[in-house]
Amino acid sequence: MRVLLTGASGFVGRGLLERMSALVSLELVAALRRPVSGFPEAVTSLQVPGVEPDTDWRTALEGIDAVIHSAARVHVMHDQSSDPLAEFRKVNVEGTLNLARQAAAAGVRRFIFISSVKVNGEGTPVGVPYLADAQAAPADPYGISKMEAEQGLRTLAAETGMEVVIIRPTLVYGPGVKANFLNMMRWLHKGVPLPFGAIHNRRSLVALDNLVDLIVTCIDHPAAANQTFLVSDGEDLSTTELLRRMATALGKPARLLPVPSRLLEMGAAVLGRQALSQRLCGSLQVDIGKTRELLDWTPPVSVDEALRKTAKHFLEQQSK
Repeated sequence: MRVLLTGASGFVGRGLLERMSALVSLELVAALRRPVSGFPEAVTSLQVPGVEPDTDWRTALEGIDAVIHSAARVHVMHDQSSDPLAEFRKVNVEGTLNLARQAAAAGVRRFIFISSVKVNGEGTPVGVPYLADAQAAPADPYGISKMEAEQGLRTLAAETGMEVVIIRPTLVYGPGVKANFLNMMRWLHKGVPLPFGAIHNRRSLVALDNLVDLIVTCIDHPAAANQTFLVSDGEDLSTTELLRRMATALGKPARLLPVPSRLLEMGAAVLGRQALSQRLCGSLQVDIGKTRELLDWTPPVSVDEALRKTAKHFLEQQSK
C-alpha cells in the first residue's frame, strides 16, 4: 500500500515516519514544504508549496492508496492576525478540502484527517467525558476550522465514495514535545516549587506512540471507514498527579505546594491568563470506548512508560 503523509516534519508527522518507515507492507511518501534532513531512507519525499486552497497535489497523489493529513495551521496561543478564523480556514478548511478533492479524483481509497478534541469543546465536568459522535461545540477559531474541515470531508465522502477517517487527539506528548509540557519538565528538572499540589481535575492525554498506533491501525481497518474517533491513553490524570509522575520519570522530587484551585483561578483571572488556568485546573476528558470497541484497539503504551520515554529524551537534550 502506498501512503501519502502531510505534515511529515511536525511532531506527530515525525512519529508517524519513524513507525511507518519500518512497515514493509507500506510505501510512504512524505509531502514537505522544504527539504528536511534525517528522514528514513525508505521514505520518498516530495516538495509541495504548502496546504493552500490552490496547491496542485497531482504529482504527490500518483498511485496513492491512502492519505494521512496531519499538516495544519496549529493553535496559536497569542495570535496577532486581524482575522484569526480566516487564517485558520485558509489552511485547515480550504487547503484540506482542496487536497481531499484531488485525492478523491486520483482514486485514493481512504483519507485520514488528524483533527482535534477542540472540535468537541474546551472542557468537561469531571466524570462527563466527550463522546466521539456528540454535538460539536468548538470555542475558538482553531476548533471551528477543524470542525468545518470535518464537515466538508464527510460531504465529500458521501459524494465521491472516498472513505474518510477523522481522529481527534487530546493533548499529545512524547519525546520532543514543546510548549507547556516542555515548560513543565523544565520546572520539575530545576526543582522549582510549583503551586499545583491540590488540583483535583481530570484530563485525558495521549502519548505520541499511542496516537501513531491508532493512525496506523486506521490505514486499512475496515471498521474505520467514515468514522470519527477520540483517542487518549485511557487513563485520565489530575494536573497534580501528572506533575508527580513526570517528576518520578525525571528522577526529581515534585515540589508541589497545596494551593487551592480556586485561588489559582482567581490569580489567573487578575493576570488575564484564564486560558492557562483552564488547562491547569479545568477538566477535559474523552471516552475512547468507541475507538476500543469498533477497532478492537487498546493504547499499547502506558502513561508511565510514555512519561519515562519523554523524560529520557528531555534529559538527553539537557546534557548536550
